[in-house]
Amino acid sequence: MRSSTSEGNYLAPGVSHSVKIVVLGPFAVGKTTFVGAVSEIRPTSTEERMTKAGEIVDTLRGLSDKNTTTVALDFGRLTLTDDIVLYMFGGPGQPRFDYMIDELMQGALGGVVLVDTARITESWDAMGRMEEADLPYVVAVNTFAASPHYSEAELRKALDLHPSTPLVECDVREKSSAKSPLIALVSHLLSRPSLEPAS
Repeated sequence: MRSSTSEGNYLAPGVSHSVKIVVLGPFAVGKTTFVGAVSEIRPTSTEERMTKAGEIVDTLRGLSDKNTTTVALDFGRLTLTDDIVLYMFGGPGQPRFDYMIDELMQGALGGVVLVDTARITESWDAMGRMEEADLPYVVAVNTFAASPHYSEAELRKALDLHPSTPLVECDVREKSSAKSPLIALVSHLLSRPSLEPAS
């Protein structure tokens, strides 16, 4: 995967195809950090400082270091090849923004669902949304230092993952590690049978 073919904020001259993906997951799982780590341009982010009023609706249980929140979406770009560019849209994780997710998923080719092993069940909703929209996706376990570690088999069972759904671990703060879910997603998309009718 190559991401340095564009200069500054402009697309490389040969880019002729674009791919849209969505990045979903619960509140404070690392979506904004993920998009920022892999984007070749300065990502668009709607991260705002949390207020006392926000704490009423966004539970901070187990998230004492969390002081900002996404209030709309995150957007980033990554050039994959000389002619293909990837656009990433990260959705907010709070239930009150659920109505936005369906709009973000329009036109997407696939997605990444982020998981914190300390809050596994909180990612079920994002996985369900991907499946309801019939979008292929990968599950990326963000390796928080304080979260428990489980084997792949344990994670697949807890997440009730289909055998063909890729599962990867990554540290979304590190660019090389954060790229692994994107590489897995592209491979997953390429391995799927073509939806185009045979000629």
